[in-house]
Amino acid sequence: MKVADAMTPGEEVVTVSLPGTRDDVLEYLQERGFSSVPVVKETDDGTKYRGLISREDLIKHPDEDQLAVLVREVPTTSADDDLEAAAEMMVTENARRVPVVDGDSIEGIITVTDVIRAIARGDIDGETPVGELAARDVNTTYVEVPLPVVEREIYYANVPYAVVLDKEASLAGIVTEVDIIEVARVVEGEAGTGDSVANQDDKWMWEGIKAVGNRYIPTRNVEIPAEPVSNFMTDGLVTVSTRVTAKDAAQTMIREDIEQIPLVTGDELIGIVRDINLLEALHE
Repeated sequence: MKVADAMTPGEEVVTVSLPGTRDDVLEYLQERGFSSVPVVKETDDGTKYRGLISREDLIKHPDEDQLAVLVREVPTTSADDDLEAAAEMMVTENARRVPVVDGDSIEGIITVTDVIRAIARGDIDGETPVGELAARDVNTTYVEVPLPVVEREIYYANVPYAVVLDKEASLAGIVTEVDIIEVARVVEGEAGTGDSVANQDDKWMWEGIKAVGNRYIPTRNVEIPAEPVSNFMTDGLVTVSTRVTAKDAAQTMIREDIEQIPLVTGDELIGIVRDINLLEALHE
């Protein structure tokens, strides 16, 4: 299967043009819910791809206005590349969104979710048991731990989740960055936030930090409810056993709109299956 078979095609990819300002990017990030936008430049020879700007870039550089400074180079692929090769690059480069280019022209965007959909459909190999793919190091927390402490546990573990255990050390639920982002609020008046980044009610800021795929939750200028994580976790967990195939796990991820699934034997937690783990199977 080729990248072209799974990517979002170029005619559907929203871009911003140089020269421009951060407000040109914000229009798309806020109104359309995108996590990043490819940057192009109009020349006498046509439209040329120049790089990518994400919400994270805007948040990290709140005082920079010019796109030419904010734009950055990221790994790219081509439409004719094998999808498995693109998946391998996503794993090795820790890139969840990869522009598809032909020379200086942008032809589309390929994401981790696009690859997961291809696995779920059976378009590429998904027969590996998840027991062979799951991470055995699992980030966990306790049901009574305050949410701000859980946020720090997630940050230091460099993963987007924490599996929540009860007093019997049994599975009670799971909490993700998304759950924390949804209840966090920006503290007004914090120096360096920047008026054009986000105000207290701009929910897009938190959604954007999550969506870029990097484990980044700024806490310098946010407030997180100091209540037990049990008040915010998802209970009634979806789990998988070691014999479930990558294809079945991918179908579950798409159906449930989740990025990780606890791996269990009986009632015992033995690992975690993340979407990126399913991509790792494609180049083993």
